[in-house]
Amino acid sequence: MTQPADSTRQLNLPTSPADLTCRPHLLTRPADSIRGAHPHRPEGNRPPHPSRHTVMDKQRLTLSVLTLLPLAVACGTQTAGGGSAGTGSSPVTGVHWSVDTLTTHGRTRQAPDSAYLRIGEDGRVSGNLGCNTFGSTVTLKGDRVDFGTIEATDMGCQKDPMSFEQSLSHAYVDNTFTSEVKGDKLTLTTDGGDRVNLTKEPDAPLYGTKWTVTSLGDGDVAQSLPEGADAHFTLDKANGTLSGRLGCNHVTAKATVRDGHITLGAAKTTRMMCDGSLMDTERTLLGLFDSTVVYELNHRSIALTSTNGKTVQAVADE
Repeated sequence: MTQPADSTRQLNLPTSPADLTCRPHLLTRPADSIRGAHPHRPEGNRPPHPSRHTVMDKQRLTLSVLTLLPLAVACGTQTAGGGSAGTGSSPVTGVHWSVDTLTTHGRTRQAPDSAYLRIGEDGRVSGNLGCNTFGSTVTLKGDRVDFGTIEATDMGCQKDPMSFEQSLSHAYVDNTFTSEVKGDKLTLTTDGGDRVNLTKEPDAPLYGTKWTVTSLGDGDVAQSLPEGADAHFTLDKANGTLSGRLGCNHVTAKATVRDGHITLGAAKTTRMMCDGSLMDTERTLLGLFDSTVVYELNHRSIALTSTNGKTVQAVADE
């Protein structure tokens, strides 16, 4: 809910973990007061933000958590309000910028690994503030960058990421930046000298990337892999094959990629026996072979969907 123009809400940081809850909040830019309204977070303990490994420990999650689409987090998908401000082509658009550091009031802080910024040519912005995923709009005039209202999810995280997030969100909303791109580096500098330093992170290619499976889904519900499962795959363009592991056994198969689809041949596997949960994972993954699946790439993640609605989520190996 947007606050009146003469009020500013602050984020109360969690002090210890408990049940994760989340709801959307808006960071607005009042016209005649301090810009950047933040939500009040009710007191109570919140858990740390789930890293990839933490998420994999959970047994049931909605698909929106596990797909790395803009604004997808544990509480669902939120869209940026305020409409679209067209920008056209620019050195800062169409790039996944990982946030490296934030300098405010003479103090420089390292960003959490999850913090990033992506500006589309249509003026829409997506990213992560260090804990929560956010959306916004932007106006680009020459080298000037002006963010609009920010809409973000409201997960609780540990103190350091939340503190960084609060500072970064205020920096985005409260200022107009001058941008400078040098090679794969982007610097956003306010008129007062505060800075956001970012680095271009290239998208992972479909071929040659080791895709580590993070979850298996059926319909709108996904389940993380059991502990000890080693499931991954790599597509070889030259040989027209897929190879990897299914959670227990190694696998190879013919693979043909065309028009957003991957046609997999019959699976050839080793014959090891593993724990029951690992074999269940393997049987699920084997169901993708000898069929055609739809694939969707999003920066460094890939989603496979079979004809019967089964899904596999995977991320590029670091």
